[in-house]
Amino acid sequence: AYEVDIDEVYRTLNIVFGKYYVNDFNLYGRIFHVNLGAEGEYRDDLRDYSYVYVRSKNGNLIPISSLIKTEFIPDAPILERFNMFVSAKVLGNPKPGYTSGDAIKAISEVAKEVLPPGYTIAWAGTSYQEVKVQTKGNLALIYALIFIYLILVALYESWSAPLAILLSAPFALFGAALGLNLFGLQNDVYFQAGLLVLIGLSAKNAILIVEFAEERLKRGMGLVEATIEAAYLRYRPIMMTSFAFIAGAIPLMFASGAGANSRMIIGTTVVMGMTFATLFGVFFIPLFYYVVVKLRERLSKITGRK
Repeated sequence: AYEVDIDEVYRTLNIVFGKYYVNDFNLYGRIFHVNLGAEGEYRDDLRDYSYVYVRSKNGNLIPISSLIKTEFIPDAPILERFNMFVSAKVLGNPKPGYTSGDAIKAISEVAKEVLPPGYTIAWAGTSYQEVKVQTKGNLALIYALIFIYLILVALYESWSAPLAILLSAPFALFGAALGLNLFGLQNDVYFQAGLLVLIGLSAKNAILIVEFAEERLKRGMGLVEATIEAAYLRYRPIMMTSFAFIAGAIPLMFASGAGANSRMIIGTTVVMGMTFATLFGVFFIPLFYYVVVKLRERLSKITGRK
């Protein structure tokens, strides 16, 4: 055994190949740091360590080459940290014809395939804000449906009738998603804002039918007759108001100039969504209402409540 303290080896290597802090001293009213280290010409080559010796506990000088083994390994010149973890920063811009959302999706998919266990990715800057907004946008959509349902429950004093109204929303959402894919647009905050508008507009069309049918039921009219009359008499007002809105939003689909992409997204969302909600809603909303009322009547017979 060489009887060499490992701390002495580290200290010697630090002195020769690094900077070893000794102390401070005052001179001319200033404080100077004293650092001990070898001249640059004696530490440029890795083989220089073979000329370095370290003193053992019994006073002998032991060549440090007999105590350590050198090996070249790849390493980053600078180690950065992100959220207190060692990280590697990746910067880039999407190719022409692709959006930032497409780039975020592609990077996420590649990261799942190539990163080993224990590694993950985290977004920063505008990418982080975009990912965060997408998550909040989905929550806003859910909250919108819940609040609309609760408001309608209070309005009609019924838990069942509002279901027929909210069942019109999937047509609008499907049309908006279809338009987004057909035109190759991005799912961003403008698309999500358009969805919130669509939920309210599609619910408005359904309210026209459901409210009219509910009034006829209270007057003693049969369910089938009330549903058919509501669909027939409310057909024209629904078509007129809906297509007037669609016609007014069509220019947004073909916007140009600065900020055109955002206008195209929200225009395509509301136009395609309202088109589907109107064309299919006027036929399916009466059907939904009929089914919901039938279920309500059966439940009332079982529970004994009106």
